[in-house]
Amino acid sequence: MKTIRILLADDHTVVRKGLRLLLENQPGFLVIADAADGREAVALAEQYTPDVVVMDVAMPALNGIEAARQITAKLPQTAVVFLSMHSDEGYVLKALKAGARAYILKDSAEHDLINAVKAVSDGKAFFSPAISKMLVEDYIRQMRERQVEDSFELLTTREREVLQLLAEGRSNKEVAAILNLSLYTVETHRGNILQKLNLHSGAELILYAIRKGVIS
Repeated sequence: MKTIRILLADDHTVVRKGLRLLLENQPGFLVIADAADGREAVALAEQYTPDVVVMDVAMPALNGIEAARQITAKLPQTAVVFLSMHSDEGYVLKALKAGARAYILKDSAEHDLINAVKAVSDGKAFFSPAISKMLVEDYIRQMRERQVEDSFELLTTREREVLQLLAEGRSNKEVAAILNLSLYTVETHRGNILQKLNLHSGAELILYAIRKGVIS
């Protein structure tokens, strides 16, 4: 079994110790370093090239969103799991745009963190059930208020397949291999999906997929 190497970043010493204990009790998990602020997290990530960074959103010196942006730009193979007290959509979208693959609430970390680390290590996304539920309910409310039809029905069966795989964090190349399609065809499907759903980035696509229950 492959060892998952983890970097922890949180400005509270007690939280870091608790998270380290929780993670290292899991077979195959190894916490290789921990950071007390975002700037230190970026430096340690460059030094150790972890498989996964578990990071608080709100940190001194450099906030978690900016730290994640720098880490994923320099180390695209490193997956970021965000821990946050904030469950509103704005924070989730910022996290996704910064390159995070998982977003879990601090009060559910004991139940969700292990699954989140495993999911992102497999190239998938993960969100606390409370986050997914909130996004779905908020989306339904917005649809009712605007009195508009959901454009999901405009997608073809193949486009829905592509949407799910992309939302799970697969690259265009991986989607092409899984569905036995050319890279050009996948890129065309992706463009059509974004256009039909009025989305403008991969982060928005993931957020949409959570709202629709395509991924959880």
